[in-house]
Amino acid sequence: MSAIRLTEYSRGAGCGCKIASDVLDGILAKAGPATSHSRLIVGNQGREDAAVYDLGDGRGMIATTDFFTPIVDDPFDFGRIAATNAISDVYAMGGDPVMALGILGWPLDKLGAHVAGDVIAGAQAVCREHGMALAGGHSIESSEPIFGLAVNGLVDLKHLILNKGAEVGDLLYLTKPLGVGLLTTAEKQGLVKPGHQGLARETMLASNRIGADFAKIKGVHAMTDVTGFGLAGHLSEICEASGVAARLDFKRLPRLAEAEHYRRLGAVPGGTRRNREALGERLPVMDEARWQWLCDPQTSGGLLLAVHPSWADDIERAGRAHGLSLAPCGEIVAAKGTTRLEVTG
Repeated sequence: MSAIRLTEYSRGAGCGCKIASDVLDGILAKAGPATSHSRLIVGNQGREDAAVYDLGDGRGMIATTDFFTPIVDDPFDFGRIAATNAISDVYAMGGDPVMALGILGWPLDKLGAHVAGDVIAGAQAVCREHGMALAGGHSIESSEPIFGLAVNGLVDLKHLILNKGAEVGDLLYLTKPLGVGLLTTAEKQGLVKPGHQGLARETMLASNRIGADFAKIKGVHAMTDVTGFGLAGHLSEICEASGVAARLDFKRLPRLAEAEHYRRLGAVPGGTRRNREALGERLPVMDEARWQWLCDPQTSGGLLLAVHPSWADDIERAGRAHGLSLAPCGEIVAAKGTTRLEVTG
């Protein structure tokens, strides 16, 4: 473990640094939509995970970028997590990553260049694991350490999955447990018990490459990865894009059980309340514990899928092939009024 504590050099952490979704709406409204192009299949509308460009041969090029301030203290692990998180956007659309460029902002007056080198080495290690190249990038000096990747991937367009397309009756699956925001906040506050050290890191480092397999299953109607807006925020995006609502069974949601102890101690990220406020009436009134879990900002979170019930066995079989035990945690229902989410259990 490095003696350097990277999280001491940043105000936020990981995907919890994201601009709140309602503020982002205002920014994008002023900027306007991406310039139309005959081969641009997916642009900046609809809160999709990435842009997609039609290559004209049945394939699409997926382009995405993701970067943030340190979510862990160890530089090598920070690079690994940032890379895993950025690559996830390609898998969330059913593609395979092929190349990445690094994005580095570094306070050289506070942290030496060798520390930044460890961050990039961590990202390179993950890129090698995924059979892709970290081919270059761009760096600047900044007041806080920032790192991420711009990733390109390829997808067979007949297997392209968007966050739009969920249908009433679909089952909801989540491939990683919630609670990363709670645990990393507790770590930053020095509250984490020795036996819980590294739990959030290992969750964030788990790859979402299963998304490329999910995309080949006919009954997958919508898919996204859960990151800084929390489960409630990203599920709300699926619902709004699809013109539906969702009913979650809170007891069946995958959660890092250890994180509940730290939630009760008050280790709740600032982004959690921002996420709750941004959702407004889309999220119904509920007790504090539930909305704090549902709005917990995830970094390198799991994939969220809406699947026709007749294809549930295929989803769960694919999960087992990747070492995952998957079970439905909710369903898609008809939309009523402004509320997009119902919570039971």
